[in-house]
Amino acid sequence: MALGQPLTAPVTDPLALSWRSESGAPAPRRIQLADDTLNADTAYRFASEGTGLLWQGDFHNARQLLQALVRRADRKPRKASKSAATPPTPAQSFHLHRQALGQRARTLGMVLVPLDADYSIPLRRAPDLREACQEAWGPSTGQDSMVSLRELLGVVGAHEWRKKGVEIAALGKPPYNRIHPHYGVFSPIRGEYVDLVARTPLPDTSLAFDIGVGTGVLSAVLARRGVKHVVATDQDPRAIACAHDNLSRLQLLPQVELVQTHLFPPGQAPLVVCNPPWVPARPSSPIEHAVYDPDSGMLRGFLSGLREHLTPQGEGWLILSDLAEHLGLRSREALMGWISEAGLQVLGRHDIRPRHSKMMDTSDPLHAARSQEVTSLWRLGSGV
Repeated sequence: MALGQPLTAPVTDPLALSWRSESGAPAPRRIQLADDTLNADTAYRFASEGTGLLWQGDFHNARQLLQALVRRADRKPRKASKSAATPPTPAQSFHLHRQALGQRARTLGMVLVPLDADYSIPLRRAPDLREACQEAWGPSTGQDSMVSLRELLGVVGAHEWRKKGVEIAALGKPPYNRIHPHYGVFSPIRGEYVDLVARTPLPDTSLAFDIGVGTGVLSAVLARRGVKHVVATDQDPRAIACAHDNLSRLQLLPQVELVQTHLFPPGQAPLVVCNPPWVPARPSSPIEHAVYDPDSGMLRGFLSGLREHLTPQGEGWLILSDLAEHLGLRSREALMGWISEAGLQVLGRHDIRPRHSKMMDTSDPLHAARSQEVTSLWRLGSGV
């Protein structure tokens, strides 16, 4: 990457910079100018106290400082005494883990870098990240700003994922088998749910609804399997744009109609597919909406509206991990109750074990639940 220009006009008034945070994090209440003379221990103390460190030095040194803060944040806590209270329940462990991750994110988010109005970085040895920033945030607003270095590096990572793409075996052979996720749209790196949709016998190939299209991967799989027309919905304009890009790359756009709406499009279909977020908890950033579903809102909305949008002999495919059950956040009885209340019956179920690395990570606080996780495709039909 091309190098940016050296800092010619150091920031003297951080309040003159607008705050940029895609995660919705508030601006630090206190901001201190920092440069290459700041040592990691002092920086970590400031960051832990909620003081933002607006960097004025070498960009690469800022990255090294952030890495040093990561090492300090990830130090293992001292072992609890044997006289400690009763071990937490799985649900308590989940909430404690989320709290710890939130605190870690807040601390590491305190290393800030300035951005000029055109997204260039006025620091020594700064790379040119303008293309990545424009992809993530859109055209510049024409105002100088500051952003968490950690979030900026996330923008860079998303840009690289978008260029490289994710290979999806169910889509066939190269070059038409890659999905390119956009910033803020969940990447299909967990392929088991894709495999379920690729392998389950289709009840009909005339029409399908894909509820919550995301990157467009399931719409693409259905189209490749011979479904003549897919109506795919999402309420997030980023997801609609991402799916449009991917389906165009795959030359499948003529088969797929994209509709920006919440849940269902008008009408009925013989196949309605939905892969909702699988954990009933509040997301802490926009991209987490693909994982966390407060009070199982999308899941319950899909189930309650499914019967109305199915043809008489149609099937609804609910793709859902049971991780929430192992965490004690939702019971199987509750799920079956929602299915019954919606006037639906279970026609069949296909299960698959996830393949992600955390299943084998015994140091993960949620390992006991993850090691038991199963992802299922529930075939649902009218209870009539």
